[in-house]
Amino acid sequence: MTKKIIWTALISVIIALVIYLFIYPADYKVTFEAKALPGTINQTLKVWNTEVDGEIQSQRGINNMEQRIAFGDSIHIYNWSFKALNDSTSSVTVHIKDENNSLQNRLRKPFFDIPIQKQSAKTVTNFYEYLNDHLDNFKVTYEGESDLKSTFCAYVPLKGKQSDKANGMMQNYTLLTSVMANNNVELNGPPFVEITHWDIEKDSINYNFCFPIIRSEKLPTHTIIKYKRIFAKKALKATYNGNYITSDRAWYTLMRKAKDLNKDIQLTPVEYFYNNPNFGGNEINWKAEIFMPIE
Repeated sequence: MTKKIIWTALISVIIALVIYLFIYPADYKVTFEAKALPGTINQTLKVWNTEVDGEIQSQRGINNMEQRIAFGDSIHIYNWSFKALNDSTSSVTVHIKDENNSLQNRLRKPFFDIPIQKQSAKTVTNFYEYLNDHLDNFKVTYEGESDLKSTFCAYVPLKGKQSDKANGMMQNYTLLTSVMANNNVELNGPPFVEITHWDIEKDSINYNFCFPIIRSEKLPTHTIIKYKRIFAKKALKATYNGNYITSDRAWYTLMRKAKDLNKDIQLTPVEYFYNNPNFGGNEINWKAEIFMPIE
């Protein structure tokens, strides 16, 4: 019996060592909580990634991302995981390992401090501060269920990264303004964006940049500008205040609210913009109304 207990204990120790040395996903782990939803953390991390010369290796949905960062001669792999705790807070877990020295780190870690610990803590803290600075620069207010009203519009079809949406609007704002004004087309509300396809994995969107107009029989013809009617539908609504580059942060709030309310939604948000960024001003006072259609 004694030998059996010893052998069982020995095998258990060997299995634990194998898991620790070769299977456990990290040399070092950092966790923290953030006052943001996973989608917002995901998008902010991608912007921060360019500032630290990192490389996004892969993404699995909104909640998981693998990042590669060079520190001198070392390459560190950061596996980020985000989990919503409620409608405004998420837990963030980061598993970090040295691409070329992982085994050595794990052998030394029980007895000594290893360089990756200090570097990882510094890097994750840097991102945490960057995220909090970003969160201070916008506000999303959930408004509840609303009606997305029917409207006729002139629009330019576009596609690109989520983060390039505002740039696409700016590039075509003057075109739509001048063509409508030169042909005496009467505007009928603020400009808006209609998302027609959203690939969350690739951060890519197809969208229409639209000017609501009064329909007439003498609308100008143009090689780029098209016309259509947006039909009325029920939607969840949020108000966004901040730079329009990051108005998609409201999409994640509406997705979370839909989940909490057990509502089936279409991932085709519509955004109405009430300020012209060319006039400047404090960005936190810029206003957009964001609608996520209900199935």
